[in-house]
Amino acid sequence: MSPFIAELLGTMVMILLGDGVVANVVLKKTKGFQAGWITITTAWALAVFTGVVIAGPYSGAHLNPAITIGFAIAEKFPWASVGPYIIAQMLGAALGAFLVWIIYYDHFKATEDAGAKLGVFCTAPEIRHNIVNFGCELIATFVLMFSVFYITGAELMSDVDSTTPIGLGSIGAIPVSFIVWVIGLSLGGVTGYAINPARDLGPRIMHAILPIPGKGNSGWDYAWIPIVGPLAGSLVAALLYISL
Repeated sequence: MSPFIAELLGTMVMILLGDGVVANVVLKKTKGFQAGWITITTAWALAVFTGVVIAGPYSGAHLNPAITIGFAIAEKFPWASVGPYIIAQMLGAALGAFLVWIIYYDHFKATEDAGAKLGVFCTAPEIRHNIVNFGCELIATFVLMFSVFYITGAELMSDVDSTTPIGLGSIGAIPVSFIVWVIGLSLGGVTGYAINPARDLGPRIMHAILPIPGKGNSGWDYAWIPIVGPLAGSLVAALLYISL
């Protein structure tokens, strides 16, 4: 499997399961309706685990533009591959969200709350305060990126052969899923912890273009925060990592 396909499929499955649990909890007449935040954060952690297991041996399982760019800044990933990885992640995220819409098609129709429908696809703050919301995404992604550096080890591109995926292998699936889990449980209550620009933007685009009845707007005035915040957090983590 090529790294591009691996990133696409890994991200697609991660979003299918991650957005899928949100749909199960917030949409009406589902088996998991109102199951709560513990259900969402646990399933999201396991969604990341599954995506990493799928993509890890072939691409390093970044599944997140913030991770890809963070690795590139720290000279653990070639800049020439950053663009293709991000494209694959965006496509995978959009496809995963599309599949969630198909699976929960009837439940979207049964739900009147436009905010709940949007929440299946992307994040939104509980209290809108751009500075705080941005800071939350920055800090949460910093924790993720900084931790991932120590999971993957200190190797630079020059330390491995050109055929070795640089990033998370399958062995990294368990610790990174625990990190995502604790981020969700501890820091996720403010913004919904996007910590991944593709995870938020790809599904948000699908929300905008899919014929979802009564869906309302797609929250584009907020959409820059779950993109720029995670990228800033990854930058800070990479700069600190290489300075230590």
